[in-house]
Amino acid sequence: MRPGLAIALKLVSVTLFVGMQAIVKAASEVVPAGQAVFFRSFFAIPVILVWLAATGHLRTGLKTAYPVGHAWRGTVGSMAMGLMFAGLAYLPLAEVQAINYAAPLLVVVFAALFLGERLRWFRITAVAMGLTGVLIVLSGRLTMLDEGEAGARAALGAMLVLGSATCAALAQIQIRRMVSSGETISSVVFWFSVTASVLSLVSAPFFPWTYPGVGMTALLVVAGLIGGVGQICLTSAYRYGDASLVAPIDYASIILAVAIGYVVFAELPTPRMYAGVALVVAAGGLIIWRERKLGIERGRARRGMTPPG
Repeated sequence: MRPGLAIALKLVSVTLFVGMQAIVKAASEVVPAGQAVFFRSFFAIPVILVWLAATGHLRTGLKTAYPVGHAWRGTVGSMAMGLMFAGLAYLPLAEVQAINYAAPLLVVVFAALFLGERLRWFRITAVAMGLTGVLIVLSGRLTMLDEGEAGARAALGAMLVLGSATCAALAQIQIRRMVSSGETISSVVFWFSVTASVLSLVSAPFFPWTYPGVGMTALLVVAGLIGGVGQICLTSAYRYGDASLVAPIDYASIILAVAIGYVVFAELPTPRMYAGVALVVAAGGLIIWRERKLGIERGRARRGMTPPG
């Protein structure tokens, strides 16, 4: 384990992902979400291939025994990406981040429903607290339905991003299933980008693609490239550090989103959003702390067992 490197890689991945979202938000006025998904996914593929070759995982990254599993993960993951990109057109960048924090909380719920994981009262309480925080953020938009077209657009954006968080949580459940069955993370990363690239083409007849100009096209290509690098940094972070150390760094994204939103898009977060985010971060921190504590206790119990024979 190399905790310093793990933290650095996770910070880089968080920064790159927020930057990628900012680019997509800037392009959202002229580029539909499906087209943005294509750029994000297709131009990440060369980066991922170079990474797999450099780490000696090219063969395992391309090989899979679960094509149906990849198709399902790719479909749900593509929906998560597309819904989030669509929501970026309607909501401030920081609010998109805040609502997306529902995803890890929903993973806990879905793991209990679909994977049979035990859900204790501590975790139930923490999840309920976190989802209450998400609802506080959402309520600021849903109460705007009677404020005309602008209010309806804001409410639509909130629902799109909440749908994105739900799909992202379902995708995480599918990844757990595949990895527990022997599939490698490298193959999950590669085939998701391939699947998302193909599925994004399906959106073209319904949401016609546009030519946004040389400058914006170049930015979208950059979004794909840094998305690929961000995915590699994220995967590598969990290789060099425990999840309990790395996971909390996700919450740094709200700081970056607030800063970029203010400087680039002149967006000011509301007190309601700060209150909701505080609850979500507290809930996520409690879950991570509890998991770390249980992991330490399990490790002590194993060390205290008398070896057989």
